[in-house]
Amino acid sequence: MKGKLYLIPTTLGETEPLEVMPLSVKKVIEQIDYYIVENEKTARRFIKKISPKKQQSLLTIKKLDKYAEEVETLKYLDVCEQGINVGLLSEAGVPAIADPGASIVKLAHEKAIQVVPLVGPSSILLAMMSSGMNGQNFAFNGYLPIDKAERKKAIKELEKISFDKKQSQIFIETPYRNEKMLADLKATLSPTTNLCIAADITLSSEYIKTLSIKDWKYQQPDLHKRPAIFIIQK
Repeated sequence: MKGKLYLIPTTLGETEPLEVMPLSVKKVIEQIDYYIVENEKTARRFIKKISPKKQQSLLTIKKLDKYAEEVETLKYLDVCEQGINVGLLSEAGVPAIADPGASIVKLAHEKAIQVVPLVGPSSILLAMMSSGMNGQNFAFNGYLPIDKAERKKAIKELEKISFDKKQSQIFIETPYRNEKMLADLKATLSPTTNLCIAADITLSSEYIKTLSIKDWKYQQPDLHKRPAIFIIQK
């Protein structure tokens, strides 16, 4: 039988793994020695934290970052033909959502390898759940443009889509640019548009708040270098 591809969630920060994910994740990690990861150092730290007795020297780690050559990554699942199970780990949260692991999942389907998703924290879904916005119709937009003018244009376009489709619009920003993003949102969006900011989800410093833009004018949370999700709804 072919090996399977397990999509293994990781924590969103320095949280005890079994506080935010089921025991099934620990059981799978204890059985798998072959991993595809974005960052080897953080992946090994997570594996050791959730399974301290696992021998790190026996692990095979394949990197899937911006420097990985496609000709090599296309071979990462070849071991499944030998009946070896593979674990795919994200840098934070769940694999393949706003994460390069999607290419490996696609490859698994092309090779008729069974894909097994495991339950764990997703900052996008947790933010949506706690926003109070439309959870029946929403869209994730990834990163907005870095250029200030283009970013403001994108914000206005998302606001219009939200109004026209009654759809919540979710996006993210590089943590060190969060405060510039908030300033642009305040300056660009209509006063009646709602904005949810969800930062440090599942951590002791968790911050989640939804207000109208006119009310955000009087709020200035410290978002610097804190992983955050932004959601707007007109």
